Amino acid sequence: MADAFVWRDAGRTVVFRPEAAQSAPDLLDEHGFGGGFELLSTERALGSEGALAERAGAVHEVPVGAVAEISAELLDRAADAERLVALGGGRVIDAAKAVAAVTGARVAAVPTTMSGAEMTGIHRLPTGAETRAKALVRPVLVIADPDEMTSAPEDELRASSMNALAHAADSLYTPMANPVSRMLGLKGAELISAALDVADTDRDDLALGSIYCGYAIDSGGFSIHHVICQTLVAVCDSPHAQTNAAVLPHAMEAMLDRAPREMADLATALETEPAGLRSRISALGGDPPGLGAIGAAHDRLDDALDAILARPQLAFTPDPPGSDELRRILDAAW
Repeated sequence: MADAFVWRDAGRTVVFRPEAAQSAPDLLDEHGFGGGFELLSTERALGSEGALAERAGAVHEVPVGAVAEISAELLDRAADAERLVALGGGRVIDAAKAVAAVTGARVAAVPTTMSGAEMTGIHRLPTGAETRAKALVRPVLVIADPDEMTSAPEDELRASSMNALAHAADSLYTPMANPVSRMLGLKGAELISAALDVADTDRDDLALGSIYCGYAIDSGGFSIHHVICQTLVAVCDSPHAQTNAAVLPHAMEAMLDRAPREMADLATALETEPAGLRSRISALGGDPPGLGAIGAAHDRLDDALDAILARPQLAFTPDPPGSDELRRILDAAW
């Protein structure tokens, strides 16, 4: 079981401990958000953490949808906020970061999933306000409560865990990968693997593994796997975590010959051999359903393939795959 800690790193503070969400109002005061803030959240998250809403100067409910469009709408309502607190999953946290990229607000994140968004400066920008963005935003305060982060039902939790694992896996072989990002990514992968292997999932270690993997992708960047998954979600309307779970085994198999050292290290972290990486990742994900079974639109697959090939981040993959190989990966994940 992971120990509680406070981690200060390059202008960011991560508070990791059980029941941290219940103490969030006090932790916000303690770490520089005591002068008032506006809250971004969802109806579901607010139902369990009403104390934050009571303390907020304004509450903005974040609807379902694309972050670029959501944040453009929120920008009109939260333009004057100097501090934004995001309580929710990746969509909520990314929307707060997108607004802050334009307004210059400081962002605190209280994650309720293992999206990793709380650890990164990776996000979309508000539609129509891209040129007004000052810089991409990484939250300056993360209040990480392992019970909140891992509260999803078992099948959803495993899909979310594969999303977190993908953050580490995809960042191991990019041009920006470095000893620290690789070290934390592999440790995160090890924690996720071990936590999912026990009958009663160790949620503290699972959440900590997600935090480490989020750091890894923020530092090392992403490549083939996330280029594929982000594009599928946007073009084929497939659900985010489940898309990652469906694609990851096949994307990592495609990397075996491209990045043998890094894939060997990942296999060791997951307690398998490189040749068994695909089946091991599938097992950790609960043998996830394919893209077709989770609702991806097959008639848009050609459009998705074209969009994947057009993404500049695909070049961060050693020996970037062409159209035929990408089609084989998509077909295998279908």
